[in-house]
Parts: sequence; structure tokens; C-alpha cells
Amino acid sequence: MKLWLCSSAVLVSLTLLSGCGGGGTSGGSTPNTGTTPGTGTTTPTTPNWVAGQYAAESTLQNFCAAPRTGTDPFSGAAYPDKAGTAMHEKLWQRSWSNRTYLWYKELPDLDPANYSTLAYFDLLKSGNKTDSGAQKDNFHFYQDTAEYKKQTQSAVSSGYGIEWIFASTRPPRQLSVAYTEPGSPAATASLGRGSKLLEVDGVDFVNDNTQDGVNKLNAALFPAKAGESHQFTFADANGVRRSYTLVSADVSTVPVHNVKVLQSGNKKVGYLQFNTHIAAAQPQLISAVEQFRTAAVNELVVDLRYNGGGLLALASQFGYMVSGPNQIQSRYFDKLQFNDKYPTTDPETGQPLQPTPFYPERIDYNVGALLKGQTLPNLSLNRIFVLTTDNTCSASEAFINALRGVDVEVIQIGGKTCGKPYGFYPTDNCGTTYFTIQFSGSNAKGFGDYADGFTPAVAPRFAADIKGCPVADDLSKPLGDAQEGMLKTALFYAGNNSCPVLTAAQQAAAQQATLAAAPLQSDGLAIRDPRQQEFLQQNLLRTEIRD
Repeated sequence: MKLWLCSSAVLVSLTLLSGCGGGGTSGGSTPNTGTTPGTGTTTPTTPNWVAGQYAAESTLQNFCAAPRTGTDPFSGAAYPDKAGTAMHEKLWQRSWSNRTYLWYKELPDLDPANYSTLAYFDLLKSGNKTDSGAQKDNFHFYQDTAEYKKQTQSAVSSGYGIEWIFASTRPPRQLSVAYTEPGSPAATASLGRGSKLLEVDGVDFVNDNTQDGVNKLNAALFPAKAGESHQFTFADANGVRRSYTLVSADVSTVPVHNVKVLQSGNKKVGYLQFNTHIAAAQPQLISAVEQFRTAAVNELVVDLRYNGGGLLALASQFGYMVSGPNQIQSRYFDKLQFNDKYPTTDPETGQPLQPTPFYPERIDYNVGALLKGQTLPNLSLNRIFVLTTDNTCSASEAFINALRGVDVEVIQIGGKTCGKPYGFYPTDNCGTTYFTIQFSGSNAKGFGDYADGFTPAVAPRFAADIKGCPVADDLSKPLGDAQEGMLKTALFYAGNNSCPVLTAAQQAAAQQATLAAAPLQSDGLAIRDPRQQEFLQQNLLRTEIRD
């Protein structure tokens, strides 16, 4: 029996269906080959674009303008690249998108000759909007394959260990520290939550509007490798100006922080900060749940405010650990739907579509297999609190939606979530890993319409409204502090079954938190859009779990 799920931490070799890609021969029939003069290398003839005709992907994939050579250090296999052209790469993107993109009928059919390879991919997405007027597809990305595998397979990335909060990417810019990874350069330097960036390597971060200055800012904020030294000046949460020398390092992501049991009146409340759904979180979540069981907690607060997603299977496991089999009663976690070319089968594997269950056992994410006999602990709760912001995305939203689908009462504290009931297979071609929306998900009650996000509401009116309290993210207190705004509100609600009365200023901030996040403005003098820099956390990716 095959069980299909989404995964950002496990990469599997996916065999594309033979003959896929639609009709037409121009630009995609098996290319003729010839020998490049002076090289002895056989290269295919450059294919041509013909409007409305889509070549089979197999005739285009791995034909690269700059083929990699040698062995992939992550898989141990030789790179599949063959000598090709940029037109091969662009026409592969086009055929792949036409076959698998969820809204393929909304794709423009543009001549690739007019665009660079990556610029062309940027255009292969729907231009339509949601009911609220937001862009329908905000999750169309690509990443260097080596960097992607480094982040997903080892949970390591080069940087300072800072989770940033971006408010503005162009002058007057605003960038604050949300938290730091334990043991990272930023944590070692005691860089505190809520610190606002003022200056980088002598460049005024807030106001500099020169190309040279912006280049320096980008180079320092997003170091290409470990060992880079840069000077940063911040104003801490109290407004005190502080300077730091930070040296980039390969930083390991710690998915679960601040596991603790708090006393609220006569109730014991478990709290954990859950930052990303990667395989490394599995033992940490199990440990946290076992700690909460030993303490006999009455309530649970899951802090998802900076959790952009990842492994759907892990979200499923955590859903089981929260609710347990008596609450779930054999209902499924999530059901996926692909485009209308594939109503009953998975377009990448050809396997019949089956709902993702609430996985009750540990999973070996290295091989994608359930570990029979290793049953997960559970808390048997029928109510939980989730702390959210617009950075709460994808698998985190699926977790919320799935629990609601099995009648767990979810109380939402914070702000509107990002709105991503979608996912995709990461697909590598010629050293770039591409992500295009390929499926949507719904819970056991058939609900998945939250493209504009889940919104906390004292009196819910719409299907994507969740009972709870709008609260702004409180950067003045450490995460896990009982006096931090969101957690304090959750603890109050746990004891009183209602939201606390807010001051006028708190009400205004809370109202702002429930509004859809404005698109980050970007132009030639803007620092990099962090939604592209940190898109990896917003992925629901697919792999196979063996029962």
C-alpha cells in the first residue's frame, strides 16, 4: 500500500511518466545531434518554440547550456546533465509546467527566445488573483540545486542563524530579529529578539539608496559561504545602539525551541515554539509530547508564528500526537488534488491518489518508510492554541486545517496566516531546482479554501475565520515568555475562554495583524525579497512513504 505525502526534507528520485507533455513535435521531438567543432562533444540541435505545441519533457530534460560534470555529493550518482542549450532548458520548463501546473490553462505561452532561462520561468505562472485581490500564485520559485539539497538534507545553511522579520525592503527599510538559532554566530553574540538593523559594513541600512550600497547590504545579509565577516549595528529592543562583528557559518536549524510547561490558574499549559517541518523535528516533537504527557498538561500552545512549512508527513505525525486515535477515528489528515489532467493519479508517479493519513508511527525519512511498532505518543487533546502570523504557512496551515477536519477545536491567537493550501514536487534540471504549484489540499471535511489565509476572529463569519484573538507579534519579550503578547493572550484564553480586553493601541495593532500582508516592494535598489530568500520554508513537497 502506497501512502503519498508532501516533504521538504526527503528527496527521492522521481521517474517522469513516459510520453508526458502533450502533443506537438516542433521544439521537442528527439533533437538531432552534431559534433561541436574543436571539442569532440556531441550537442543537440537547438529546438524551436511553436505556440500551442508542447514537446515531451524527456526530449528536453537534462540538456543543459552549462552541464555539470562529476558526481552529486548528496546522492553519490553521476550528474545526468548532457550538452544542450538554454532553449532546451526553457522549453523543458514550459512542457513540465503545461503538464503539471495546477492552473496550467492560465499560463501564458511566450516565446522563450525573448527571455533568459530564469526570467522565463518567472513568467510561467498564473497572473490571476484571489477573491481578496491578492496574487493567486505567490509561491513560484527556483533555487540552486546544491544549496537546496544542503538546506533540506542536512538542515544546514550558511549564515548567522538569524530569523529575520522584513517590513520593508527599500528605503526606509525595516528589518528586525525574530529569534536566533542556538549555538549560531548571532546567538553567541547575544543578539536579541526585536533588535532593528541600522547599519551594515558602514552602509546605512535604513536609507542608503545607491547601487553600491545595496550590493554591500545583500552581500552581508545573505553570505554565499561560511567564514565571511561583516559588521552590523542594531538598535536593541530598548532602543540602545549596539555593534557586532558576525562571521557566517554553516548553521544547523533547530526546529523546536522553548519546550516548557506553564501554570495558568489551575491549568498546566504545554508550550513549544515550532519553527519548521523538517525531519530533524521528529525526535524533538516526540520528546516534547512525552514531556507534556508526563506533566499531564490540560492545554497546549503551539507557536507557529515563524513556521513556513515543510514536511506534510511531519505535520500529520504531529497532528496525531496532539489529538490521538480516539479523536481522529480513522479520518484522514489531508487529501490532494492535481490539475484536471490527473483526476485520480499522481502526475509524477502515476500512482493512484490516496489521502494522507494521520501517521501514528515514526518515519525513517532517509528511506521514506514507516517504522512499524514505533508508535508515537499522543496527548488526546480536543482543543489546542496556535500562535500565528503571515509567516505561518503551508504545512503549518495544513496542520491547523487537518485538526479542524477531525473536530479538534483550534483557537488562533495572532495574525492572518499566509494562505497556501498548495504544494509541489521539487524538480531539478541542469543545477536549478524548480517549484511550481502542482496540487491543492483539503481536510477530512473537504475544506481547503484558505488561499487568503486563516484569520483569528472573536466572532468568526467566514469559513477561513477561526475562533480566537487578533494579537500583534510582540518583539519586546523573548519567545516562550509568559508575558509575551501572543502567549499571554493564549494563557488568558485558556483560563477564561475569552480574549482579554485590549487598549486602543493594542486593538489597532491587532487589527493590522489580521490584514493580508502587503507585497514587499522590490526594485533595482531594493535588498533581496526575503520571500524568495526564505521560500524553502513555504514548501509542501511530495515523496513516497512505504507502509
